[in-house]
Amino acid sequence: MPSIEFIQDILKEDKKTFFKDFDRIVPSNISNFFDSNDSNSSNDSINSKSSINYEHNDSKPLIADFTEYSPLHNGHFHCMKVAKSKVKDGLFVAIVPGLFERSGRGLPYILPRCVRAEIAIAVGADIVVEGPPMGIMGSGQYSLCLAKMFQALNTDYIPRGFKPMENYDGILNRISLGHGIAPKPYKIVDMDTKEVILNGKLEEDNYVIVSFSKSLKKIGFDFKNKFIFVPRIEGVSGTLIRQACSTNNLESVKSMLPHQTLNILEREISNDRAPLHDLRDENTILNNANNLSFKELSSLNFFNDKLANEFIKTRDKKPFESLNEIEDSIFYGFSTHFKNRVLSILETQINKDTIHDYINYYPYFIRVLDYKNEETLENFKNKVFSNSHNFVKDIVVK
Repeated sequence: MPSIEFIQDILKEDKKTFFKDFDRIVPSNISNFFDSNDSNSSNDSINSKSSINYEHNDSKPLIADFTEYSPLHNGHFHCMKVAKSKVKDGLFVAIVPGLFERSGRGLPYILPRCVRAEIAIAVGADIVVEGPPMGIMGSGQYSLCLAKMFQALNTDYIPRGFKPMENYDGILNRISLGHGIAPKPYKIVDMDTKEVILNGKLEEDNYVIVSFSKSLKKIGFDFKNKFIFVPRIEGVSGTLIRQACSTNNLESVKSMLPHQTLNILEREISNDRAPLHDLRDENTILNNANNLSFKELSSLNFFNDKLANEFIKTRDKKPFESLNEIEDSIFYGFSTHFKNRVLSILETQINKDTIHDYINYYPYFIRVLDYKNEETLENFKNKVFSNSHNFVKDIVVK
């Protein structure tokens, strides 16, 4: 079992990387990006668009898939294989969410992103790039970041798994036509025609697709005929996989995982580097919940004056002694994952103004976590830098 120190080290390094990235992308620092001797870690190399000449005609079609791969299971593998079969000469790029190792639900991942990237390459991805720090953002915030990443990558095809349901095919058809679909409380609206096309809510995977189309429409990305919709396969349970990892009983979910995932999971567990999904930096969370001032609390992402006041009122009676006590002081937001996201913000102490600026200039550069070979990496750079718009200045290779 990984130690708390192992988790703390990951969060500490990621926080350092986050603010180093932030210093690179905010306007006052962009002009100095290449002048700083310590702007990159010793394991990173940078390729500037201005110093490399790429021809658009040489680029391959790029398939970009966003997925958490926590861990990569047969459903993810199936979606990858279907996309690659439909675009046989395509470059498959997996966007794996990055810093702080927290999911869109605000929960820790089973494996850190470098290992999730390793598995993706092992099963057939060509390139793995680092996505946004999901756990410290709201769903709309990271959906917007993802849309900007797909735009920056010069994406040609977007595979997405979905769960078949009544009337959902009509929604997917509209998205294939390039329509943005907006999920609103208890109704789904076509942004192009203003029609209410479905009353009620969508399940999570299906909700993600329509929310993503809304974000792509918002930034002006033309996604007509770019989506490859893949029906979800049966026989895969994320809940059972997480339970098996917690109890080190991977044999019970062997049929749900590619052998590459199974082998790497076993390696990481045996070396006490996994699983991470049941672990948080509890001391930091409690310290911040008990000691940050009203101004410091209210400035954090997800917080407002009301929530900050609730924390101070509760701790004035008795300091927080457990994560459960903190969760009891967090009233529910629009999302069912709001409480876990608040815990992630208390772990990282990132404020809302910083998040706003980070999103505004995201992604100034792209960080490659892993890649198939040098030729594939060059093809990837060729594709990204042949974009008719200057969305990305640099590619950082870990």
